[in-house]
Amino acid sequence: MSVIQEYTDVQYPVMEHFYTLQGEGFYSGQAAYFIRLGGCDVGCVWCDVKESWDADAHPKMSVETMKELVELHPGKIVVVTGGEPSMHDLVPITNVLHAAGMRTHIETSASSPLTGNWDWVTLSPKKFKAPLPENMHLANELKIIVFNKSDFAWAEEFAAQVKPECKLYLQPEWDKRDAMTPLIIDYIQQHPKWQLSLQTHKYINIP
Repeated sequence: MSVIQEYTDVQYPVMEHFYTLQGEGFYSGQAAYFIRLGGCDVGCVWCDVKESWDADAHPKMSVETMKELVELHPGKIVVVTGGEPSMHDLVPITNVLHAAGMRTHIETSASSPLTGNWDWVTLSPKKFKAPLPENMHLANELKIIVFNKSDFAWAEEFAAQVKPECKLYLQPEWDKRDAMTPLIIDYIQQHPKWQLSLQTHKYINIP
């Protein structure tokens, strides 16, 4: 039985999917196919995709269809995001994508048990619902959204919980970028274990 046949009945609520460049973090600037799953129980007040929160508001898509859409493009990175993707059982989609020769990346708050087989985990903790402690060691990069000055101390709390080789990023919340970016630059200069992440896709107006 092929991987596709094994998961032939598996579907996910998909808000949107598109081929673009990764705009943030370690893989910034690289071609990637994004799959944004519906469903989120975190509820960030500054979320820019609140329409993703209700899983029932989005059509279901089979893992076979997802794979076929990804294979229309030459890029080999597939980023699963949300919403909050950890709310779903992600073993089927990661297994199917791996069988197709893709790299599997996830962007998650890790507030639910993290399932699936991932090549890269971007963990972005949120104050509205904290990540599960058992998920912290899975992070390849820790991305802290800086909304105000108090977020630097909060960032250090999570930096102490990830594995030593985890990449550490501070990223200004988009609507407060003019105020927060200078503070982040100053903080990184004083604490050089951190790096700056910018939402470059928004600056160059791509998805």
